[in-house]
Amino acid sequence: MNRLEGNVALITGGSRGIGAATALRLAAEGADIVVTYENSSERAAEVVEQVKARGRRGLAIQADSAVPQALIAGVDEAAATFGRLDILVNNAGVFLVGSLDDLGPAEIDRTLAVNVRAPFVASQAAVRHMGNGGRIISIGSNVAERAPFPGLALYSMSKTALVGMAKGLARELGPRGITVNVVHPGPTDTDTNPADGPNAETIAGFTAVGRYAEAAEIAATVAHLASADGRYITGASIHVDGGFTA
Repeated sequence: MNRLEGNVALITGGSRGIGAATALRLAAEGADIVVTYENSSERAAEVVEQVKARGRRGLAIQADSAVPQALIAGVDEAAATFGRLDILVNNAGVFLVGSLDDLGPAEIDRTLAVNVRAPFVASQAAVRHMGNGGRIISIGSNVAERAPFPGLALYSMSKTALVGMAKGLARELGPRGITVNVVHPGPTDTDTNPADGPNAETIAGFTAVGRYAEAAEIAATVAHLASADGRYITGASIHVDGGFTA
């Protein structure tokens, strides 16, 4: 299918994991792709090459999501390079865990800067380039609704904030034909949370299906929301978690 033919999508943190899988799925659906990265320049370049192999244009931009000016510049560069911006996927995130006593101001500030402020700032910048049919999709987390272990309070709080942002922006941007949603992945097989990791069996056991997701399975839902098929979905939080929150 080419549901996204003619669209330009920007995926923050798109050099690996769910971000990379999303970039490749949207490219396969017909979109030109821009990915941002903080440090993984080689992996970002690999994603761009795979995008081009699918017959689409691709671009990698170095931008630390914790730095608002860098993020805004990246959004503007994406729109200027390809002449438009239709889809923003707020994927970049940090996963810092620890007890209430162990998390200091530095950890709190970093988490909120990347997981909360960055999606808001990127959305602000992106809507300046979007017309009717624009899409903003943020990648949340299954622990926004269910925190099965101690030490998740900071991370859970940051991902829950995306729900409020989506609801508020859905109301604000709906009259402009722009939808805003959150996708909450469950445990997903990535470099930072491998399906064969030391706690993977226990974590997989919290799901109804008894396994980790593949990153491509999360990307499939993002692609649906990004396409015209998802035009009547906004302000929603969609759990792609194998029944983790059932």
